Amino acid sequence: MAHRPDAEAPLLGKPDAASPPARRNKYPFFCAVLASMTSVLMGYNVAVMSGAQIFMAEDLGISDAQVEVLSGVINIYSLVGALLAGWTSDRLGRRLTIVLANVFFLAGPLAMALAGGYAALMVGRFIAGVGSGYALVIAPVYAAEIAPASSRGLLTSLPEIFINTGVMLSYVSNLAFSGLPVHLSWRVMFAAGVVPTVFLAAGVLTMPESPRWLAMKGRVAEAKAVLDKTSDTPAEAEQRLLEIEAVVSSGGRSSEGGGGAWKEVATRAGVRRVLAIVLTLQFFQQSSGIDSVVLYGPRVLAMAGVTSNTLLLSLNVLFGVAKAGSILIAMALADRVGRRPLLLASTGGMTASLLVLGSLFAAFAGAKDDAAVAAVSVAAVVAFVVAFSVGLGPLAWVYSSEILPLRLRGQGAGLGTAMNRVMSGVVTMTFISLYQAISMAGAFYLYAAVAAASFVFVYACLPETRGRSLEDMEELFHTK
Repeated sequence: MAHRPDAEAPLLGKPDAASPPARRNKYPFFCAVLASMTSVLMGYNVAVMSGAQIFMAEDLGISDAQVEVLSGVINIYSLVGALLAGWTSDRLGRRLTIVLANVFFLAGPLAMALAGGYAALMVGRFIAGVGSGYALVIAPVYAAEIAPASSRGLLTSLPEIFINTGVMLSYVSNLAFSGLPVHLSWRVMFAAGVVPTVFLAAGVLTMPESPRWLAMKGRVAEAKAVLDKTSDTPAEAEQRLLEIEAVVSSGGRSSEGGGGAWKEVATRAGVRRVLAIVLTLQFFQQSSGIDSVVLYGPRVLAMAGVTSNTLLLSLNVLFGVAKAGSILIAMALADRVGRRPLLLASTGGMTASLLVLGSLFAAFAGAKDDAAVAAVSVAAVVAFVVAFSVGLGPLAWVYSSEILPLRLRGQGAGLGTAMNRVMSGVVTMTFISLYQAISMAGAFYLYAAVAAASFVFVYACLPETRGRSLEDMEELFHTK
């Protein structure tokens, strides 16, 4: 759910074969974890509507149309924060931008918790959406810039893991506070997301500033001090500083700084192909309906015959655990099995599970208290979530960042992120209207058709990228 920023170039040269391996520095890991905790708040604020909407509708009398707008519009609003994040982080620094994101995550949920009607809820959702956009960009930027080469892959994947941890925690919050009186339950669900922001913002101020940002501002001595603390060896710190200074000094000549990137898109077939792959991957990632399950899981299962609110919210926690856990599996397998096999297995599994879910609704529409139908529906939803999260979910971002040439990565990743958020907003803001128009079975058959199309796209258009160098990638996609 978050685009991967450029990291510094890999270290030049090879270590002496006779020298013992350097001990891995744990300090940048803790810094990246703290920065990435902002992504937990993003995941929490996006997904807390899943259970809260049950009680909001009962308390405030908001309609289904208003529920689906409130649920999905945060993804559209996040584009505002994402567009502002680069400008803000270049002027205020990475740390203060993370603090600013936390301010939005304090004000937005607080406004939601105190809201007395639909208009106030929309204001709160807008504020939280801007914070989500900031978190989407700044957490992976800081993690990439603070990390040494030995742990850059792990640390830049932390925001993705933490977003899904936030989703899971929002489901736990839905369940934990569901027993409160209706007029309090949903308000406490939103308010629970406010408390961590103060402590997190304070913790972020104890972190070092990004060495790349310090070097951009001419504060080279401070950048060197940070690199000494965050590198595995003094030699690596020195090498990273040289690389950062080289990148900063050549920044004005990069295609990312002007119109050169768009000229390449217009004139180079290979570049157009790569950009089309990035946009299509992000389109399929969201249009196959994953966020309909993330935000409307209880509603789907209620229509499948589960009648207890407590059981519905408990099953939502199960979905959250399955989603977060499966991403860890994808991380473990991506460099062993390869991107293409995981993407094919993922899209194939998504298609099969969505077909099963659609067929259940087609065959047993209106069934109440049918334990067998409910159980198979739960299994199909879990299978869909797992299939998505071991492949298309995380690997759409990984594959996109690998195939974009470094000189075009800023614009390409930004366009991919915009496609992802817009499609997420469209899917979540239309789901209730969609199933009311064509039935729940029809909605899941439609998502299954999209997932099947994504399988064909992966099979026909995506070569394997595992183990390929940047030079190989540019040869493969003809982007040199």
